[in-house]
Amino acid sequence: MRGVESSYAWWRLAASVTLSTVGGIGMWCLVVALPSIQQDLGISRADISFAYTMNTLGFFAGGVTWGRLVDRRGIVLTAALSATGLALGFAWAPLTSSLAMFAAAQVLIGFSAAATFAPLVADISHWFDRRRGIAVAIAASGNYLAGAIWPPLIQLLIHDHGWRVTYWAVGILCFVAMVPLAFTLRRRPPQHETRGDGTAAAAPHSARSLGLSPNALQAVLVVAGIGCCVAMSMPQVHIVAYCADLGYGVAQGASMLSLMLGFGIVSRIASGWIADRVGGIKTLLLGSTLQCVALVFYLIDDSLNSLYLASAMFGLFQGGIVPSYAIIVREYFPPQEAGLRVGIAVSSTLIGMALGGWMGGMLFDMTGSYRAAFINGIAWNVLNGAVAWWLLFRQSRRNVFA
Repeated sequence: MRGVESSYAWWRLAASVTLSTVGGIGMWCLVVALPSIQQDLGISRADISFAYTMNTLGFFAGGVTWGRLVDRRGIVLTAALSATGLALGFAWAPLTSSLAMFAAAQVLIGFSAAATFAPLVADISHWFDRRRGIAVAIAASGNYLAGAIWPPLIQLLIHDHGWRVTYWAVGILCFVAMVPLAFTLRRRPPQHETRGDGTAAAAPHSARSLGLSPNALQAVLVVAGIGCCVAMSMPQVHIVAYCADLGYGVAQGASMLSLMLGFGIVSRIASGWIADRVGGIKTLLLGSTLQCVALVFYLIDDSLNSLYLASAMFGLFQGGIVPSYAIIVREYFPPQEAGLRVGIAVSSTLIGMALGGWMGGMLFDMTGSYRAAFINGIAWNVLNGAVAWWLLFRQSRRNVFA
């Protein structure tokens, strides 16, 4: 059986998660190495945060570019090019001695890593129907699995060998592991989304069922994605540096990041199960509300135990937000546009991560603490929640008058 929701589809999902877990190191490596690179290059917290911003902006551009390539050429070529780009980026970064060149290398790393996130999610969505929500959530968990696995290992390598040797080792790992994985996904998605007359079937709904044009709904999802991930970036990008500043050490920060993202995997899978029952919009609203609650806990107490508790809560609450955008796209856009539309929606969250990561460093430099940065994140989270409520209102109104 090699069709929709067959044993092959589940095997393919496992291979996709593995590929995403390896490629996800392109996002999390800099988060852990941030204090070491800042000290080595002799730059400010805002400066090194700018390099992270370049990584995430590259991730956004890559998500859109790779998404279109997946629609046209499939996932194999996309994943192989991703592995090559990651290897080159991680080989180039340690050779730099200036912020500008290091940031440029981060653009390449982020651009290449993007192929292992939204494009893989879009690809796997074609292989599931009734269980699409949980399949998409599991596929999106590869990025968080990377965040749970790699930070402690990266920190150990940096401690023993320095960040430059660590980057070279990561580049080799990406190329050696990802290219063979890419070729296991050679089979094209099944042509199951067709009607009896052979024409392409529509999505369950359309953007106009919300009273919006397709491009207007896409723009709304982009705004929501930016809002949620400006908020999300504060703990994810700065928790290691925050712990170092408080005197707890970078190892404690890396452990908190790993804990946060480990619980994020649980959250993502649970949100997929919920989305299969209530839809993407309600799942988005639930995740947005709970993420805001978790952010408030970071403001209450900065003791070590409290930060561990807040990090666990944050991971458990926010993991389902980003996959919700992919599910909404599959609910309201034609399946043949999945790669591009999911790429734009999901990758726009990286604009939020980029903006929020830089804002966190800038506010720290201005105030000497991260309190203002957490408050800024909460404000952006409120924007995301407002968008989710608005979409739910339009959905409910349309259902009443349908």
